[in-house]
Amino acid sequence: MTTGSTSTTDDSLTGQLSYLLTLSRPRFWLYLAGPVLVGVAYAASSVGDLFAPAAIALFGYFLVPANVFLYGVNDVYDRDIDAANPKKDEKEARYRGQRVVPIAVAGCALLALALVPLVSTAAWPWIAVFLVLGTAYSAPPIRFKTTPLFDSVSNGLYIAPGAAAYAAVAGSQPPLLAIFGGWLWAMGMHTFSAIPDIEPDRETGIRTTATVLGERRTYAYCGACWLASALAFAALDVRLGALMLIYPALVAAIVTSSVAVDRAYWWFPAINTVVGALLTLGGLWRLI
Repeated sequence: MTTGSTSTTDDSLTGQLSYLLTLSRPRFWLYLAGPVLVGVAYAASSVGDLFAPAAIALFGYFLVPANVFLYGVNDVYDRDIDAANPKKDEKEARYRGQRVVPIAVAGCALLALALVPLVSTAAWPWIAVFLVLGTAYSAPPIRFKTTPLFDSVSNGLYIAPGAAAYAAVAGSQPPLLAIFGGWLWAMGMHTFSAIPDIEPDRETGIRTTATVLGERRTYAYCGACWLASALAFAALDVRLGALMLIYPALVAAIVTSSVAVDRAYWWFPAINTVVGALLTLGGLWRLI
């Protein structure tokens, strides 16, 4: 029995929570929570800053509730599209109209607003960026995900947690080069993740950056985004740039090998975790 079918036949509280957990994509949790750790590590001026209430609150929110919000909105408005997507039966949860989902999405959005009194005003715009882009990406009338290029650019929302954490701890905005480099990385990561969906999206008439470019040119697009990201980070610190070169190198390796993108796609949560950990350790090194 698949995850999707299990989640739709169990109406108990435990079953609903299990479904929401699957919907939140646990293997991708650190895509939102990880940037918080990076932001705090580079904003902290003392060890005590690492455990500031604002830092803890932001990490807790972006670890689970933010993922329920983001993927819940996505699944509600992608219900028809996902009917042809095999990932929903194999590794994710299929939304079939469960009432718990919009309720959970609304609750998690309100929980984000509850963070406002806990963080400095410098962090407020980034919380807003996350909520606005997280909604507009999937929900009509904007629905960025069906507009080529805008679907990619709007995924800069994944750096919003890190920028919010930096601003909350430092009381000022993160360096523009870090924002630019992180935004480009998120654009490349989003578009790469859309490659396995090219055929299902085309079958349902959805236009994305990946469906317009096709697989080979999408690889080139992702490589260009990631190379530009590495250059932006290198302008801050050459060591950061060198670390981020792993992404264009991976694209080149995938293109020149026989590895299927559907398989390579599932490597990236682990790869991103390792890179994020190294970035965080680099920030912590300053405090030692």
